[in-house]
Amino acid sequence: MPDQEKDKAPAAAITAEVPAAPPAKAPAATEEASAQYFFGEPLVGFDPSEITGSLVVIEGMDGSGRSTQIALLQEWLESEGFAVQTSGLRRSNLVGRDIDELLAKNAVTRLTLALMYATDFFDQVEHRILPALRSGTVVLADRFIFTLIARGVVRGINRDYMGGLYAMALRPHLTFWLNVRPETAFGREFKKAQAISYWEAGRDMSLSHDLYWSFIRYQTMIKREFEVMAKRHGFIELDGEASVSTVNKQLRQRIGEQLGIRSTKYTPSAALAHLWR
Repeated sequence: MPDQEKDKAPAAAITAEVPAAPPAKAPAATEEASAQYFFGEPLVGFDPSEITGSLVVIEGMDGSGRSTQIALLQEWLESEGFAVQTSGLRRSNLVGRDIDELLAKNAVTRLTLALMYATDFFDQVEHRILPALRSGTVVLADRFIFTLIARGVVRGINRDYMGGLYAMALRPHLTFWLNVRPETAFGREFKKAQAISYWEAGRDMSLSHDLYWSFIRYQTMIKREFEVMAKRHGFIELDGEASVSTVNKQLRQRIGEQLGIRSTKYTPSAALAHLWR
């Protein structure tokens, strides 16, 4: 009997250690935490505790008033004591100029352009957006991955493929969509530049021989994509056809809530007064 008890002893010890299995759930918790900060896979080496700033995105087609609102919001936030960093499309030191050159030639393939924009985006994330967020800065993004995904999808690139390209993109703290009709956007753009961009009119897609109708059809397709993404990602939709001051007030109120700013009163400086109409 003593020998038999000795043989059984190791088995008893093993049995006592079995309950230690539950920690296997940790990966699920990690995935859930990552989903809070990313649309898919987390960036390598990313530590959420390092992020003390806020990422605010303003989306919308050309002519929706994005750039005007970004300029006004930057001045307002800086007057409230916040450091502000802006970002946008084709602003990376790595490929920003290359994309401009390709667009000017009107001779780049749709997939190549989509990949170039993705490179531009993630270069800015690494060298512009993340460093700013780690330092407590408010990042105002003049368009984000949503515009890039919409452009790719309407040009026939697989939706899942486009989503996969930006799986490691940071989730914004706030995403605003300045919604305007394509007709309104066309009028604003033509008045501003007396010309319409080849790409913003979707001329590469052969939608129409007429510039105006090409623009309207292309931007209508983009608008539909925004409508889908607005529901999926919880965009804050604003009427981009309202006055600049009205839209800006709505933006300040929501951003003020996010940043804990009690009073959101603001009057633009003389340098930006021409934008206030």
